[in-house]
Amino acid sequence: MVHTVSKGDLRGTASGVLFMAFFGTLWAYTGVMGLQGWGSPWLLTVAIAIGMLLAVGGFSLISASRDFPQGTSIRSGSDGRKMRVWFNTIFAAEGIAIGIAIGVCNAVGHPEYIPIIIALIVGLHFLPLARLFRVRIYYYTGILLCVVPVVTWLIVPETLSLSGHQLNAYMTVVGLGSALILWVTSIAIWMTGRRLIGLASDQVTNDLTL
Repeated sequence: MVHTVSKGDLRGTASGVLFMAFFGTLWAYTGVMGLQGWGSPWLLTVAIAIGMLLAVGGFSLISASRDFPQGTSIRSGSDGRKMRVWFNTIFAAEGIAIGIAIGVCNAVGHPEYIPIIIALIVGLHFLPLARLFRVRIYYYTGILLCVVPVVTWLIVPETLSLSGHQLNAYMTVVGLGSALILWVTSIAIWMTGRRLIGLASDQVTNDLTL
């Protein structure tokens, strides 16, 4: 049986694009904050522009989905309800873990480790999401988001000096590195959405020629 691309398929893909664009921009903001004023406000402006451009791509998929049939998708019916429950559970666990990490780091007097640990938590939460949504690229996203903070902790000093300007290297490297990973993921998901639109067009063409 050939699966017809549905409105739910495309809107689910668009949600992924918007999610990655938004959180990628938040990580970019973290990275820019770590620069302690160096390169501001231009770097922040560029980061926001990238996030907005990706968001436009996500909304374009939502707009295109209006012409699609309701159909059925992986996110519909009882399976969709279970998926939402698991997604909310994973997201809540991530939030709780981040809150605990921040509290512990502040309590032991090492707030500099907060961005490193948060990136690890975010990376780990992508692994069950990849299985839940059956999106292979989330595995790579999660692994890379774990690799960046670990490598940063192992080889990058806590602070760096650039042209006499002291930087918070942990925030900068982890923030900008995580932003890049999420933005690339957003682009990849958007490209998947475009392929779905192309597949739907091919299906309509085939139906007309039958």
